[in-house]
Amino acid sequence: MLTQRDEVDRDALPLWQREALEMFEAKMRDKNEPFPCVPATQGFYLNHFRYGFVGNPREASAIEELAALMTEFTKNSRQFGKYTSLIIFFETSSDDFRSLTVEQFEQLFWDVLNRLHQFDESAWPSHIPQDPHHPLWEFCFHGEPYFVFCATPAHAKRKSRSFPYCMLAITPRWVLQQFRASPSAAKVQAEIRKRLERYDSIPAHPHLNSYGHDENYEWLQYFLRDDQTSLSKCPFHAHLRGKQ
Repeated sequence: MLTQRDEVDRDALPLWQREALEMFEAKMRDKNEPFPCVPATQGFYLNHFRYGFVGNPREASAIEELAALMTEFTKNSRQFGKYTSLIIFFETSSDDFRSLTVEQFEQLFWDVLNRLHQFDESAWPSHIPQDPHHPLWEFCFHGEPYFVFCATPAHAKRKSRSFPYCMLAITPRWVLQQFRASPSAAKVQAEIRKRLERYDSIPAHPHLNSYGHDENYEWLQYFLRDDQTSLSKCPFHAHLRGKQ
């Protein structure tokens, strides 16, 4: 079930779920090293976020759980506030996950998105290209375009993408469009870049860009490695399978 953090019975949560939620709260509340994404911190403090806990991402049951959470969120997200996102924590506390490299988590991330797509009962939106190598492509679910942000325990230099559990922050495109249309958007984006320079121990990834620009591909920003490299081709294969 989707939940708000102030409505959670923390004593009833399994240990890993309580830890994940409390670690996320600590990351968002850190005043000494503020999280770079200003709209994300606003969404957190305004309680616009919704949270979901999912099992081992390698298991089919976890993807089914994720699909149910995504469907519920999509149906109700416009009621949650203008800074809403769906925060997903995966159960990745076992030793075999702790030993994964950033690149192995990257492979797992795209495997999750490919399998999640198979649970989507809605048609791909007609206004969104199906080929990820198009500047207007982005991941869609239940007819809604989303930006998908992944953080992992393997990230070290890129602290903005580091989290003790594998985590997704899934933001509807309409949230980002509203932000970009605001008079303060350019000023806030400049502040985000400044914060990012202080937060991470390496420069901003060269593929960080704005949706819709000819040189921009959203999929490149979903999972950023701990260096400046990236995959040459998008691993999301829905368009190759012909799934609509």
